[in-house]
Amino acid sequence: MNALLVDDIKGSTLFSLSTCGLELKKKIGYGGNVKASTMLGENFAKKAKEKGFEKIVFDRAGYRYHGRVKAFAEAVRKNGIIF
Repeated sequence: MNALLVDDIKGSTLFSLSTCGLELKKKIGYGGNVKASTMLGENFAKKAKEKGFEKIVFDRAGYRYHGRVKAFAEAVRKNGIIF
């Protein structure tokens, strides 16, 4: 699973994280499950806060809001980012 923080006005990616990234992959092993998505959401929120963001727009890119997408979104919200 990949997560990006994008500035739509400038058309640039501010940062991205993935469950395939070395940092997360060491912690979780397999990155295609709800547990991995939750950890990705926690790390995404932490990094967004470090960059000064507290409110973002969540675009699920057409994916249904359940399973890994839901776990990611809930973890981001739980860690203080507002959609």
